[in-house]
Amino acid sequence: MPSATATKRVRGVSVFRPFVFGSEAQPFDPAKKPPNVPADHTHQWRVFVKGVNDEDISYWLKKVQFKLHETYAQNVRTVEQSPFEVTETGWGEFEIQIKLYFVPESTEKPQTLWHSLKLHPYGPDAEAKKERREVVISQNYEEVVFNEPVEQFYELLTGGAGAGAQPPQKGKGGKNTKQAQQQKGVRTAEIPVNQSAQNPYSKATEGSEIDRLAEANKTVEDMIKQEKDRLIEREKRLAELRASEGVPATTKKR
Repeated sequence: MPSATATKRVRGVSVFRPFVFGSEAQPFDPAKKPPNVPADHTHQWRVFVKGVNDEDISYWLKKVQFKLHETYAQNVRTVEQSPFEVTETGWGEFEIQIKLYFVPESTEKPQTLWHSLKLHPYGPDAEAKKERREVVISQNYEEVVFNEPVEQFYELLTGGAGAGAQPPQKGKGGKNTKQAQQQKGVRTAEIPVNQSAQNPYSKATEGSEIDRLAEANKTVEDMIKQEKDRLIEREKRLAELRASEGVPATTKKR
């Protein structure tokens, strides 16, 4: 029978944890292709689930199950420790099912993600990238949200802040709050301020994306306004044509 702590939830609290999932693929150099690789396999690739900055996520993630294409031997691969990844070779692209299993203390059900394996570059420089045999990276930023986690899991997520700790306050935390968290050893889920070559996800990236969306929204609003003006002008012209066509008809009746 589970203990009271195992089932008692921290009410009014949601804890999120960011992570990245995706794949990396690189074509073989025909002159250096490993001898044990099947003749029709053109790429080596890996699929993964990891921390945004490669930080440890095993304190909340117990294992990851990757379901590959059915043509692979043992196409269901379960990885029970970090790094949560599978490396393989192949020639074709396909969709991979990724199932996340959380630590037993969480009492949370598994969650399923889907990722499309990309072997070939795309975009304006695709052919040049093929010639250079560049690594093709296809990854996604994701956040898992634990709503009202059980107390023992809340302690794991926050680094042992204690079941009696006050729920996080709404709004932005100040410098003193961050220092207090560091002193207590509280685990945080803050996104890095700036991006790096290894990590494109950051607050700076988020800000740029928000600015881009705001600019795109403004462009759409301008286009809608222009279209409305054109519509009003067309309706005005149509009314004028109808009026002019109606004059002879009235004259004939006289």
